Amino acid sequence: MARIMLDLSLELFLILAAAGFAAGFIDSIAGGGGLITLPALMLAGIPPAQALATNKVQGVFGAATAAISYASRGLVDLRSQGRSALIAGAMGALGAALVSYLPTDGLRLILPVILIAIAAFFALKPGLNDLDRVQRVAPGVFALTAVPLVGFYDGLLGPGAGSFYMIAFVTLAGYGVLKATAHTKMLNFASNLGGLAAFALVGQPLWLLGIVMGAAQIAGASLGSRLATRIGARLIKPLLVVTSTALALRLVWQMI
Repeated sequence: MARIMLDLSLELFLILAAAGFAAGFIDSIAGGGGLITLPALMLAGIPPAQALATNKVQGVFGAATAAISYASRGLVDLRSQGRSALIAGAMGALGAALVSYLPTDGLRLILPVILIAIAAFFALKPGLNDLDRVQRVAPGVFALTAVPLVGFYDGLLGPGAGSFYMIAFVTLAGYGVLKATAHTKMLNFASNLGGLAAFALVGQPLWLLGIVMGAAQIAGASLGSRLATRIGARLIKPLLVVTSTALALRLVWQMI
């Protein structure tokens, strides 16, 4: 680990910090920040397990910043999400702990299809705006179904977890686009933190690099959440469509 840190030049540190800023900005609005940071870490020559673990370190900072920013603007009560956050954190830890034992190849094959479906949903479905709509499931049912499923996936694989949380809030909880985005960030933070706790035991994250990228994530997430609060669905929807499509294409490219 020390050898890898020595091999990272100041220029590479700055490039990775810039990737963290961009990821924080995009993730705070539409999710998908890992689309930027994980490939950047691996291109820097960091082994896959360490890259995954380090990605969780920096991702925690961005998700926490976005959650606090949305809460400070009255878009979400963080305390009311306590139970769901605990479930997301526990399932994120479980997913990360089982990443070496579960066959994930099948999930990787269908994930691009799911992401394209999400992009199409937000691009084509009429009436998606910042207004709340009919609630399809009770909060308790939502916390025991959608939350653990996405939290487990976030720990197991991760890409697109924010988008999955968001579409669950829109389709099941009946939230408007901006409110769904705000509520997503707290759960994203929790499942990231749970995944980090598990990865820290086996993945040997590069803590200094993760913290440097995390500081950049804070700046990006602060800017992104402010813009999302001001513009709402008019910004969130197109960015979510773009990031979901880009993530799907990247996953397909990896399989070719």
